[in-house]
Amino acid sequence: MRIVVLVKQVPDTWGERKLDPARGVVDRSASDAVIDEVGERALEAALAYKDDHDAHVVVITMGPGSAVDVLRKGLAMGADSAVHILDDALAGADLGWTAEVLAAAVKEVGFDLVIAGNEATDGRGGVVPAMIAEHLGVPHATHLNSVEITAEGVRGQRGTESGAADVHASLPAVISVTERAPEPRFPNFRGIMKAKKKPLQVLCVHDVSVDAMAAGAEAARSTVVSAVERPARTGGTKIVDDGHAGAELAKFLTSANLI
Repeated sequence: MRIVVLVKQVPDTWGERKLDPARGVVDRSASDAVIDEVGERALEAALAYKDDHDAHVVVITMGPGSAVDVLRKGLAMGADSAVHILDDALAGADLGWTAEVLAAAVKEVGFDLVIAGNEATDGRGGVVPAMIAEHLGVPHATHLNSVEITAEGVRGQRGTESGAADVHASLPAVISVTERAPEPRFPNFRGIMKAKKKPLQVLCVHDVSVDAMAAGAEAARSTVVSAVERPARTGGTKIVDDGHAGAELAKFLTSANLI
């Protein structure tokens, strides 16, 4: 089986995260860049299957030159090969363009199953895996808390507002996992050393048969009209209990339409 795992380099969740007001995109220099944790969990799902079955795991990312670090980590964890989609024309790509390019790359390398995180911690769109499945013309099962992969298909459990739904799809397919999926393994020294010899291919948009001019045309992309920094937090309202605190609290809540 050939399993493609989509990973992404994102600003550290615990660091300072900012938008670039001039361009309306994430300021990736504001904090350390790391592999998205939910992407690691997606890779763990693929590697867990590979541990007991014949499978080739490919990690793919789309991003700047520094994104090669997340591919190196994926290879050290146990992936067999990696693909880096690197092209200045993709800077600031929206969800639609991102899905189109990733789908083309997946089709280029070949796949039986595509696994991704349900949403990246920087964009939080949560729709790219389903959009990729639409481009590929295959079924998708997204936002899975658990995954079971077989040679014929994949199944898992998706949380809902009223409980849980058991979903399944035949292969080829696209799935995405949530942060409830099993925790990723740590790369060991042997894995880190072996990663240096594993194939890592760099592709541009033309290599994956995507017309950069057509895909990047302003008419086909989302355009950020304006962006402003989030205002600093102001001090809250303090109510001192001088015997009338209950009335003051009720007055405050009423003025805020909270009661």
